[in-house]
Amino acid sequence: MSLLALAFFATALIYASVGFGGGSTYGALLALNGIDYQILPSLALICNIIVVTGGVWRFHRAGHLALKRTLPFIMTSIPFAFIGGRLPISEGLFVGLLGLSLLGAAVQMFFGTSIKQSESNKKNSAGINATVGAGLGFLSGMVGIGGGIFLAPILHFMRWGNAHTIAATCSFFILVNSMSGLAGQLTKLNNLDLVSTLKYYWPLIAAVLIGGQIGSRLAVINLPEKRIKQLTAILIAYAAIRLLFKWAAQGSA
Repeated sequence: MSLLALAFFATALIYASVGFGGGSTYGALLALNGIDYQILPSLALICNIIVVTGGVWRFHRAGHLALKRTLPFIMTSIPFAFIGGRLPISEGLFVGLLGLSLLGAAVQMFFGTSIKQSESNKKNSAGINATVGAGLGFLSGMVGIGGGIFLAPILHFMRWGNAHTIAATCSFFILVNSMSGLAGQLTKLNNLDLVSTLKYYWPLIAAVLIGGQIGSRLAVINLPEKRIKQLTAILIAYAAIRLLFKWAAQGSA
C-alpha cells in the first residue's frame, strides 16, 4: 500500500499542476494492483474530487475561474455524467477509439495551431459548449474520470482562453462531473460490504490530498502558460498510449 500511495501522491502532484485530477491514472494503478473493478471507478473519482477541490479554490482566488462562461458546459455535463456513471461499460473497441482520439488531441495541442472565433461563432458558442459538455459528461461518467483530459484540448483548439483560464475551467469541470459520476457509480454498488471496503484505502486519500495541494500551488503560481500547455499534452499522450497498449493486449488475448 505504501508504494501505491507514493504513486498516487506523484500522480496527484503532476496532474494538479495542470488543472487535472488524475482519475485515468488512478484507475490504471488500481487495476494493476488487483483492486476490485466494481469499486475502482468510485475510488478514482473520490481521489479526483479531493485533488481538484484545492485547485478550483486556488484558481478562483487567483481570478482564473470564469464561472459564467463555464456554465453551458456544466449544466449539461452534470446530468449526463450521472447517466453515464449508471451504465455498465465494455472494453475493446471503445478503449481503442478512446486512445486514438486522445493521442490525436495531444499531438494537436503540442504541435498544432489554434483557431480564432468569429463574432457569429461567439454568439452560437453557448449551444456548442452545452453539446460538448453533455458528450464529455456522459463519456466521463462511464469510464470513471472527471473529463478534463477531454475538455482541455478542445478549449485550447478553440482559443477559449489563456492556459491558466483553461486549467481552471477543466478543474471545475472535473470537480462537478466527478461528483455526479460518483453518484451514478454508487448506484451500481448494491453490496454494502463492497462499499465499506473503500475505508481501507485511506492512505491513498491522504496521498492525493497532499500531492494535490502542492500541485495546485504550482499551477497557480509557478508554471508559465506555454509549459502548462505542453505538460497537458504530455499527460494526454501518456493516457492515450496506456489505453492503446491495453486495447492491443485485449485484441491479442
